[in-house]
Amino acid sequence: MRGVFIHLYEWHQLLLDWVQTNKNGGSKLFLLEPCTWKTHGGMNVGFLEKRQAATYDEAKTMLLGSHAEAMALIESLSDEELFEKKRFSWTGTTNVGSCCISAAPSRYDWAMKEIKQLGKGKKRANSRKSPASGQT
Repeated sequence: MRGVFIHLYEWHQLLLDWVQTNKNGGSKLFLLEPCTWKTHGGMNVGFLEKRQAATYDEAKTMLLGSHAEAMALIESLSDEELFEKKRFSWTGTTNVGSCCISAAPSRYDWAMKEIKQLGKGKKRANSRKSPASGQT
């Protein structure tokens, strides 16, 4: 469960850092370089390695805070800012909303499936598949 919390927290951080950096005039890609949407499985593993010292309670607290921040960010954006393609130069050919969906609802869907499997005792610690990539 701790790993699920960390995974969600780190995806929230990707979204928050990406939007804040770019809206403030910086230049940042959504995924950590050199990852792509097809190869981001290693990034997910790196998140767990980076936070391996975090306890269950720490991971849960981090997730609760990042969730609140991500929801506040999403709510602060207009429909046009969220869903208009190329609204911002830093979104490329997509829109902010697509990345919000990738960092929150799509991750939560993955997390619910993961938690269900953990509850059944069918998952090994390192056998998680991340959403969209099919990779760990």
